[in-house]
Amino acid sequence: MTSVSRPPGALPRVVPAGALADVPADRFLALLEAVTMILTLPGRAATRVDALVVPTGQGEDWRLTDAIRAWEADRALRHLLVASTNPAERTYRPLTLDRLRALGLRRVDGVVLQAEPAGDTGQQARWILDRVRELGIGSLALVVSPYHLVRVYLTVLRAADDAGLRVPMVPLPVAVAPHAPVPEAGACGYDLVAGEVSRLLRYPDEGWIATPERLRAYLRWLWTEHGALLAGPGPDPLSASR
Repeated sequence: MTSVSRPPGALPRVVPAGALADVPADRFLALLEAVTMILTLPGRAATRVDALVVPTGQGEDWRLTDAIRAWEADRALRHLLVASTNPAERTYRPLTLDRLRALGLRRVDGVVLQAEPAGDTGQQARWILDRVRELGIGSLALVVSPYHLVRVYLTVLRAADDAGLRVPMVPLPVAVAPHAPVPEAGACGYDLVAGEVSRLLRYPDEGWIATPERLRAYLRWLWTEHGALLAGPGPDPLSASR
């Protein structure tokens, strides 16, 4: 897999809207397109995937509790993958089964935890894809807080593309109020959007996340080859456009 280095100097989590004032309109339009097309993939498809995948971070236990609730409710799910996070975070805690049990986990068969810390989303993505190959996972749902979900999706997609791997992925936004303070940052989801936007605009050029062109190609493949996963049994959702 291609090794990509994060740009020097960590970008701030909270940035003023004015920092984005000089971004060309076409870049913003491409970003809005990506956000729309990813977040409107059918959420019900998460009930038909092989695995739930949780990239943890920012002290957001709600990512875990939401995933555990879905895992315990759906015995057809074969795997629950939980990626670790950056040990430099103030709210960092090692991943253990005991920690997950305290959050409601009862069914441990199929649960896989990343043993080592992950310094960034790219390391999480590489670990996720290694488990996809190792376990023969045919489809997955990414369980992440809404403000962060598009970047996670594009990071995993870029890592998969670089590894020559294609796997159906659907987003499963965590049910959390947008005004809820994020433990690590102390800011809420609303406040963190601009920081995510700054990363989403910068990282494609750095090879860190999928470009708009890669996303379009992937979504065409996803809808064409896995329409039944997305829309459920029934007529081909693309048939009317052919």
